[in-house]
Amino acid sequence: MRKAPIPRRLSWILLAVCVTSMVYYHLAIFLPQARRARAADGFGNGYSFGADFYPIWLTARQGLLHHSDPYTPDMTRQIQIGLFVRSVSESDIDAVDTLVSPNYRAFSYPAFVDILFWPVALLPFSVVRIALAPLLSILTAGSIPFWLRAFQLRARAPTLVFLALLALSSYAVLEGLYAEQLGLLVAFLLTASLGALARGRIFLSGSLFALTFIKPQMVVLIAAYLFLWCVCDWRVRRRFVGGFFLMAVPLVVSSLLVWPAWISEWLRVLFAYREYSTPPLTWYLLGNRIGPRLGACLIAVFLLFALAIMLRARRADVSSLQFTLTVSLLLAITAVTLLPGHAVYDHVVLLPGIILIAFSWRKFALPSRPFRIVLALAALALFWQWILAPVMVFARLISSVPLSRNVIALPIRTAASIPFAVLALLALMLWRLHGKGLALENRFSREKLKSSALEDRI
Repeated sequence: MRKAPIPRRLSWILLAVCVTSMVYYHLAIFLPQARRARAADGFGNGYSFGADFYPIWLTARQGLLHHSDPYTPDMTRQIQIGLFVRSVSESDIDAVDTLVSPNYRAFSYPAFVDILFWPVALLPFSVVRIALAPLLSILTAGSIPFWLRAFQLRARAPTLVFLALLALSSYAVLEGLYAEQLGLLVAFLLTASLGALARGRIFLSGSLFALTFIKPQMVVLIAAYLFLWCVCDWRVRRRFVGGFFLMAVPLVVSSLLVWPAWISEWLRVLFAYREYSTPPLTWYLLGNRIGPRLGACLIAVFLLFALAIMLRARRADVSSLQFTLTVSLLLAITAVTLLPGHAVYDHVVLLPGIILIAFSWRKFALPSRPFRIVLALAALALFWQWILAPVMVFARLISSVPLSRNVIALPIRTAASIPFAVLALLALMLWRLHGKGLALENRFSREKLKSSALEDRI
């Protein structure tokens, strides 16, 4: 067998070093420090691994065995006891620096989520959380070829492995896997839905998309666009709406039969969620420094921008660059306007935008100096975690002096800037597409089935 060229072998060695360092950093350096900080505040003695799935498992189990309502204060206290070995009282609100309230970690999902997970509720949580982590890892890695198929791009197996290892070792995905966040499942269902749509299986696409409403805040902008897209060619695309409602209606009706008042209770929990959740990144990073009114205005501007690109792309063909850019851009806008600022695990919605940029940046970078500058800054923000993680691991191994919290956090300092960088790149790409129009679209159509420049280096 012919040996791989030296630069290619070096790239794989470098990848192995960066990936293993990032995983070691997250599990052995960052998480222990985070647990110690939480324990100092009185919130670190219960479940940590699988903490985000525990409320789902507990409420589904209690609903199945005892017909308990998942949104009651008593159920919230049971969740808190499992996660913290105690309930949260009013005295905790002023005693710690973190945002807490008596509703802290209340069950905040639609009630049909419990119905979907009733089968696993019969198993012990110790078994469920061990099985769920590798399953979410497989689904996350599997979403990459699905996104490529949805965008009608092609990549060889080494490229897929390369991208999957980077995705699984990213800070956002590692956080989601450790907490066992259903956002990873929603991201997979979204890419499966759009992949089915690209293959012309419109009814199946709508049915899969209905399941993404496990976490509606992650897909609400995409849902608005897809329904608008369907209305603009109703005769052909109505099957998407039919598949959506055929899946969604039984889920909602069955949960109403079990918990007749769950919708109003769920909305109450969502409003209370703001008491202990950080605001969206746009508000958190900009509004808190300049003023809350400006933060709200910036979010409104982003949402109006989202509406404008929806209207412009409402008739776009599913195989066009305009459609793929619109989908990726709406997900990036979601990350900075609708998702809580602390929910870095939900930044998995940026994956399609990152993939699209990685496979098509040359077409936009060559004639545009601003794009090249933003691309360089975005690449630095994204790869900063893999650059700093080996340094942090090396410092940990050779030094007996404990690292300070600020030093430990260095590899993840750029996490909040990545969504804005991806959003800026995608917006520039869309502006360039509208400026050049048919020439770029045709060029993308001719090249999207070819191997990319990225692949040639792997």
